[in-house]
Amino acid sequence: MKRILILILGGLGFAPSVVAQVDGVINEGEFGITAGAAHYFGDLNTRAAINRPKPAIGVFFRKQFNEYVALRLNVHYAQLGYSDVYSKNDYQRRRNLSFNTNIWEVALQGDFNFMRFVPGDPEFAFTPYVTLGAGVFSYDPYAYLGGKKYFLRPLGTEGQGSPLYPDRKPYSTMAICFPLGMGIKYNINRNMNFSFELAYRFTTTDYLDDVSTTYAPDAFPQTLPNGAPTPWYALQDRSYETGDGIPIGTKGRQRGFSSQKDSYVIADIGLSFTLTSYQCPTAKY
Repeated sequence: MKRILILILGGLGFAPSVVAQVDGVINEGEFGITAGAAHYFGDLNTRAAINRPKPAIGVFFRKQFNEYVALRLNVHYAQLGYSDVYSKNDYQRRRNLSFNTNIWEVALQGDFNFMRFVPGDPEFAFTPYVTLGAGVFSYDPYAYLGGKKYFLRPLGTEGQGSPLYPDRKPYSTMAICFPLGMGIKYNINRNMNFSFELAYRFTTTDYLDDVSTTYAPDAFPQTLPNGAPTPWYALQDRSYETGDGIPIGTKGRQRGFSSQKDSYVIADIGLSFTLTSYQCPTAKY
């Protein structure tokens, strides 16, 4: 991924800084808003099913360097979530885990047009493009138990923070993402553009869904003084709610797939406003 970022910056650095102009109006870039849907992929959605999209909105600023190359700053808010009840795998349905989380993402992306794009010129009003970059996002998975909302990270559902599992540290609520996608852009008029983009986010975390390694049912107290199960114990293994009511979460048994990071995708449509400056056209003789 470092090589990709070097290529982005290198391409921007060596791209000719010639921005097309129509009647002396120079296209400096765009400011826009987006709306669409986001979807999660990970330990609860191992087959990459797209059946539980959630809303996503965003704003962006794009600096245009020439007719083909631009650098974009993106800010997204999205919701992600999934449940084992949607799985076709018997073990996952028996496992019965679920999560939801809110995502705040800031990313810097390079956009590369396949064709010339010149706002205000009908001949060059459309182009497909590719985008790639890097960003940072926040997340904090939660689930509901008895109608009450519980954030899962502080509970340490896989023994994070327990002296019995010193190698399992609490995970951060911040991670890095690497957007990679494609889109199309159409110039409605000199001042306004329409776009559609689909971008997949590779991430550096396997805890977007609070599921990663193995069960650790002995990490913390299992019951309250009144004999009821603690929220931690009830949420770290919810298989007791399915099947014969007997939990499957024995110590060391697989709970997630730690070798594969979680990811998400955002598909959105955008409406942007062209930012321009004016330069007197060169006289022709």
